[in-house]
Amino acid sequence: MASNWDDLKPRVLSAIAMTIIGAFGVIAGGIWFQMLVVFVTAVMVWELWMMIRSDEPTKGMLLAALVASVLSGQIADGTSLGLLLFFVVPIIGATQLKKEQVTFFVFALAIQVAGWGLVHFRMDYGFVWLLWMMSVVIVTDIFGYFAGRTLGGPKFWPKISPKKTWSGTVAGWIGAAVVGYIFTIFTNAGLWIIVISMVISFAGQMGDIGESALKRRMGVKDSSTLIPGHGGLFDRFDAVLGAALFLLLIASVFNVPGVAF
Repeated sequence: MASNWDDLKPRVLSAIAMTIIGAFGVIAGGIWFQMLVVFVTAVMVWELWMMIRSDEPTKGMLLAALVASVLSGQIADGTSLGLLLFFVVPIIGATQLKKEQVTFFVFALAIQVAGWGLVHFRMDYGFVWLLWMMSVVIVTDIFGYFAGRTLGGPKFWPKISPKKTWSGTVAGWIGAAVVGYIFTIFTNAGLWIIVISMVISFAGQMGDIGESALKRRMGVKDSSTLIPGHGGLFDRFDAVLGAALFLLLIASVFNVPGVAF
């Protein structure tokens, strides 16, 4: 039983540090949040490259630098034509690989789109809206971690993510519902946000599953070793990517102009 909690201390300390940095960026907004998202996005693309082609780190760093430049330009540009730049890094990176070209293309594209979406969520919908989404993701992870380690039980998808259990997965949904309910008390959001919070929770979990499938395919335990107890930034923000992509899809399909908080 003790081994289940061996990673708790470094995980908690790293989480505290990331929370402080992330909270500053989210609250400050503007250029501060943009720089934070650009940095995290670029590092995740570097980690993606290194998982596929670890023997050529220089190319990975150059791609990361290109991501930072392209994403910064897209944020400043804001036009539909500028969004075509999303394909630059995935295409260039894929052409430099002898295998897993489609894998790199799909994940690199998803990472960039999610990063762009986060910045625009903050600009278009404001601090509270982004705080809600991030709270759902964080609480889902916390509830899922402790419920999974404490209750155990049947695995959610053992071939992809051996540690993820149904107890942890459902606990994450419950935690997300609690977050949604809290936001109905302190904001003007209706009860619908409770259901949406649970759906966002599931989308984040699917982001986690997607990254787990990638690591399993690449034969690696973590995306990198940058964060003690968490692996890499990709390991830490995979759920945020899933949630952001889902919200971006919903906002686009239903032409949501904003959220009434």
